[in-house]
Order: sequence, then C-alpha cells, then structure tokens
Amino acid sequence: MHSKLFYVILTAGTLLFSCKQNGDEKTLSKDEKQEVMQNKNNRVSPTETASDTIGGNEVTIVYGSPRVKGRVIWGGLVPYNEVWRMGANEASTIQFTKDVFVQGQPLKKDTYSVFALPSENEWTIIFSTNEKQWGAFKYNESEDALRIKVKPVFVDSLQENMTLSIEPDPANPNKGSVKLWWEKLQVKFDFENAQ
Repeated sequence: MHSKLFYVILTAGTLLFSCKQNGDEKTLSKDEKQEVMQNKNNRVSPTETASDTIGGNEVTIVYGSPRVKGRVIWGGLVPYNEVWRMGANEASTIQFTKDVFVQGQPLKKDTYSVFALPSENEWTIIFSTNEKQWGAFKYNESEDALRIKVKPVFVDSLQENMTLSIEPDPANPNKGSVKLWWEKLQVKFDFENAQ
C-alpha cells in the first residue's frame, strides 16, 4: 500500500512540476525567448571577433573562445580525426570581401563556416558554405567550398583562451594569415587577395 501511495504522489508531483514549467515558458514572448537564446554575453565560452583589412579585403572571423581549464585539449576535448568547429558554440565563421587564394587554392568572397579535422601531425581546414550552424553536429562534406592541409606547431607557452587572429604580411599588403592558438598548439594558414 505504501509503495502504491508513494507512486501516486510521485506521479502527481511530476505532473504538477511539468505543468508549472510549461506555464513559465508561456510567460515569455517569442522575441524574449529568442533574446535569451541569443544572449552571447553570458556564455562560458564568449563570442569573440577578429577583423582586419588586408589590401582592401575586409576579413572578419567570429568564434566562440573556449578555455583550457586544466583539460587535455588535443586528442581529448578536441578528438583527433573528427570534424571540430574551431571554437565553441556556433561554428566559427570567416568572411572575405574579396576573392582570395587560401594556401594557393581559390576561394570566392563570401562568409564560410570554418572547421578543422585535426590529427597529431597534420590538420585539414575546411571552409563550408553553410555558415549558420551550431557546432559541427550537422556538418555535411557536400557543403565544402575548400579544404586545405596545414601543420600544427607546438609551442612552450600556454594560451588559456582559444584565439583566432588575422596577421598581415609585412612584406606584401595583399597577403595575410589566420592563426589559431590554444593550449600549446598553433595552426596557421595563409591567404592572398586575388588580382
């Protein structure tokens, strides 16, 4: 008898709690819900932007910046041989306002999601035409605009916050590079404005 009574009370409590939760949701308007979902200021991995103008080409990168927090990053939090969003939250994006050559390969001016396929000795950087996606969960290879290969470089100093930066080439105003630095690893790819 006691177990039956306990089950009835538990079921009723669960039902009341779920009704209360649904009621609370309805007090927010659709716009308010969207604002809460889009509030990037309260994220554990904040949204960062890097931008620079290289030979008239406005290059902008938007990414979520995760922290090391004492974790094993490469081959741990970021597994080897799996597509990674190159950051946190939404997939990182890069915008070129001019056609470019990335590592010598042509890429049209546009906004792209940027993914990586890391391994211990070589990375594949992927530019996807699907620029609006969360993480790499719905990554689709058929949407690739370009894939390039780069070598990771391990350094002595620890970079706690993941950063993506744009670095102008001091010898050529139409060239630059994009560098990822997180934990003790750096990956860089070069680009040049198409003439």
